[in-house]
Amino acid sequence: MTNAASPKFLKGPNGRIAYLCEHGAGPGLVWLGGFKSDMTGTKAAFLAEWAKKRGRAFLRFDYSGHGASDGAFEDGCISDWFADALAAFDALTEGPQILIGSSMGGWIATLLALKLTPRIAGALFIAPAPDFTEELMWPDMSEAQREALMRDGRIEEPSEYSPEPTVITKKLIEDGRQNLVLSGPLPMPFPVRIHQGMADPDVPWRHALRFAEAIDGSDVEMTLVKTGDHRLSTPADLSRLATTLDTLSA
Repeated sequence: MTNAASPKFLKGPNGRIAYLCEHGAGPGLVWLGGFKSDMTGTKAAFLAEWAKKRGRAFLRFDYSGHGASDGAFEDGCISDWFADALAAFDALTEGPQILIGSSMGGWIATLLALKLTPRIAGALFIAPAPDFTEELMWPDMSEAQREALMRDGRIEEPSEYSPEPTVITKKLIEDGRQNLVLSGPLPMPFPVRIHQGMADPDVPWRHALRFAEAIDGSDVEMTLVKTGDHRLSTPADLSRLATTLDTLSA
């Protein structure tokens, strides 16, 4: 397995995309991380080990402006990160794939699934946050914050996950509006599983439920974890992920 400290690089639409790839049998797994996260996080590393033990193909990568990839975070938006994901998927995977989208990665995974439906064998969403810029960020801002964002092009918000503030840009909000997916049926003719914490402070479980309701598919199951937070990366959460993937992969 490639050392997490030594990623490979792919020429992407927004600069070099850093990635780690485990070769193996299909259907392969593609990890799509969250907002400001990278491919070395707890869940991604756990899934890489899961794939290695089972001889399964597994791809994880950093969006532009994230982790080891080129670019500045605040220059990016949903369209950019979707383009990165599409480039990595096209260049680094073969045959059917199971998408695993965490938080914002759930939005990116949805866009991939809609565009590449014939290649998708299944999807696992973890605290999925489709349309979060419009449905979760924008309503949570005060009128003063909205005015500052539109006037200055950016605002800074404190982060629970980093000492550095989170930069929210006008570009991110406006581009998000061009990529909304919850307004209509989402055709997903493959097995879909959703894991959602009911104590998640970032993605309310009812948002995930709305997403599940929007999916047009006959095999959709949602697991609610009463005490689960946004990360869903406790040993019990990871065990649940493994069990779900074993079932999806069967």
